[in-house]
Amino acid sequence: MTNPRPNLLVAYLATPGGEDALALGAQLAQSFDADLKICLVVPPSTPAEQAVAPGDFQEILDRQAATWLDDALRTLPDGVEGEGYVAEYENAAEGLSIEAERLDSSMIVVGGSGGGILGRHTLGSVVTNLVHTSATPVAVTPRGIREIVSPVTRVTCAVGRRPGVEALLQAATRACTAADVPLRLLSLLPVDDGLSSDPTKDSEARRVVHEHLERTVAAVRDDLPDGHPVTTAIATGKTVEDAAASLDWEPGDLLYVGSSRLAQPFHLFLGSTAAKMLRVLAVPMIVVPRGA
Repeated sequence: MTNPRPNLLVAYLATPGGEDALALGAQLAQSFDADLKICLVVPPSTPAEQAVAPGDFQEILDRQAATWLDDALRTLPDGVEGEGYVAEYENAAEGLSIEAERLDSSMIVVGGSGGGILGRHTLGSVVTNLVHTSATPVAVTPRGIREIVSPVTRVTCAVGRRPGVEALLQAATRACTAADVPLRLLSLLPVDDGLSSDPTKDSEARRVVHEHLERTVAAVRDDLPDGHPVTTAIATGKTVEDAAASLDWEPGDLLYVGSSRLAQPFHLFLGSTAAKMLRVLAVPMIVVPRGA
């Protein structure tokens, strides 16, 4: 008996953010050999709406949602299998989390457009709730990725020096193995994390970070095929944002980050460093639940 193909749950809306999520979902499906489940969450009709037009309001909403999903499916590239469906939930973020668990999805893909954090990724309320509560990894797209979508060419994993990164490293190594692309281990070293005008302190901070990265490389080798390319990078700058932006980033990059220490076990909580990186990066960010 063969194992079912993995699936990615795309949170779709007929908006630019929804189109970004769909484009990234197609990119990841091709690179990871996965199917797409394209979910459009709609709220159930209210008692007032039912009283004014019993059954009609929900029927109209469902019909429009089905039209949007049909249009979305027609945009998928050749070779990507997708299934669209409508789900009714009062709380969209909670509904997407429930659907991801029900379908055993390996990732929820969401568009970053909306109000909230300023920058390349601007998180709306639904996405903000997801990246703070989901038990499934969440991929957040930068605005406009539908214009430049390309195959995954590299996985970058941001590793800190605090304990508890095992789940993040396992997710990143699985991703780069599935897509057959190099892995880059990244450590940020902003001024307030060790760099200063004192060359001695600067050198010592870099030495500590470099040794940590080398230990991490040795640890991930066991989870990678022999000879799989692994590189390291130390990004420096006056701030986290400056450090993240100083590195080379390509359209085919994926950035994996872990959850904050505040996260409940097996759930997401977007930490302050990841949130700062979101402001300046133009590549998708995958947030991995703590302890997953």
